[in-house]
Amino acid sequence: MSASIEIAGVSKVYDGGVRAVDAVAMDIRQGEFFSLLGPSGCGKTTTLRMIAGFETPSSGAIRVDGADITHVPAHKRDMGMVFQNYALFPHRTVAENVAFGLRMRGLDKATIAAKVKAALAMVELSGLEDRRPAQLSGGQQQRVALARAIVIAPRVLLCDEPLGALDKKLRQQMQFELKQLQKKLGLTLVFVTHDQEEALAMSDRIAVMNGGRVEQVGTPTEIYNQPTTRFVADFIGDTNIFRGERTAAGRSLDVGKGLILALPPTDAHGTGVLSVALRPEKIRIAPRTDAATTAGSSAHGIVENTNFLGGAVLYRVTLEGGHRVLVQQPNAGTSRLFVPGNGVTLEWTPADLVVLKD
Repeated sequence: MSASIEIAGVSKVYDGGVRAVDAVAMDIRQGEFFSLLGPSGCGKTTTLRMIAGFETPSSGAIRVDGADITHVPAHKRDMGMVFQNYALFPHRTVAENVAFGLRMRGLDKATIAAKVKAALAMVELSGLEDRRPAQLSGGQQQRVALARAIVIAPRVLLCDEPLGALDKKLRQQMQFELKQLQKKLGLTLVFVTHDQEEALAMSDRIAVMNGGRVEQVGTPTEIYNQPTTRFVADFIGDTNIFRGERTAAGRSLDVGKGLILALPPTDAHGTGVLSVALRPEKIRIAPRTDAATTAGSSAHGIVENTNFLGGAVLYRVTLEGGHRVLVQQPNAGTSRLFVPGNGVTLEWTPADLVVLKD
C-alpha cells in the first residue's frame, strides 16, 4: 500500500543562517505522482531529502499516514530513492545492485532471487542480470536504479531529478515508462525536477517552489492556465506579463505606451497597480488591416522575429507603442508564415488574461 505524506510548516536552516526551506506546508495524497518544481536553489531537493530522512528539519513536522516520522532514521521509513546519478555500485552486477536493499533486510537467497527477477521484468531488463553498470546505456542504468528502489516494495518512491542525465528522446520515453510503472504499482511518488515540461507531462499535482517557499500547488492544468503569482506565470512556459494601473472604472488596465487591456469580467473592479499574464498561444495573429480593432483586446504591430518550432511557430511582435509580445500559433504550412517586417494585427479575449498576485 502507498502512503499519504503531510509536510507541516517544515523549515531547514543551515549553519550561518542559510534558510534553504522556509515554512513549507503541503499534503501529498496516497498513490499520487507529485512533483516539486523550481529553479536551482529553490529548496526542492532539500525538501525531498527531509522526506527521505537524509536531512532533519529545523522546525515543523513530516507525517506519513498520520504518523510523525520527522526524526525516524532514513532506513526505517519504508521509502525508495532514485538519484540523478543512479548511484549504482560499478563493481556489482545488475542483479547484485537490485538485490542490495533486500540483502540489507536479511531476506533469504531464494526470495531475493525471485524479487530481483520480478523487478527487472517490470523495468524491461530481463536477461541483463549479469552485466555491470558500465556495460549498460544511460537509460538501462536508470532502469536498474528504479528496479533497486521498487524491489523493496516501498510505500513511497522519491526521485531526485532521475531523468536529468538522459538525452531528450530517451528522457521522454522514460517519462512515459516511469508514470506507467507508478500507476501500475500504486506508489506515492514524489518527483523533483527543474524541467517545467517534464513536471506538466508526468504529474498529478505540482508544487512550484521559489526561494525556499511554495508559490502554488495545483494540477498541471491549474498551474499552467491559472498561475497565481508572477513567478509561477513566468517560470511555467512562455508568457507575456503586463503591469499597469487600473483605469477609473476598474474594467481595464493601463500598461503604458498607449496600450490599455480590457480585464477579465471576473476581475473588472477595484483600483491600484496590477499584473496580468497572457499566454502566447491565446493570441491570434493575422495580416494587418486598417480596420478598427476591439478596444482593450487587440493591437497592431510588426513581426520582429520568427522561431519555427516544428508543430508551432513562435513570433516576437513589437506593438505600435513599443511593447514586445510573444505569439504562438500552430504550424499551418509555409504559406501561412509571417516573416520579420510583416505588419500584423493581434487579437485575444479579456478572459484569456490571468490576474496575478505580486
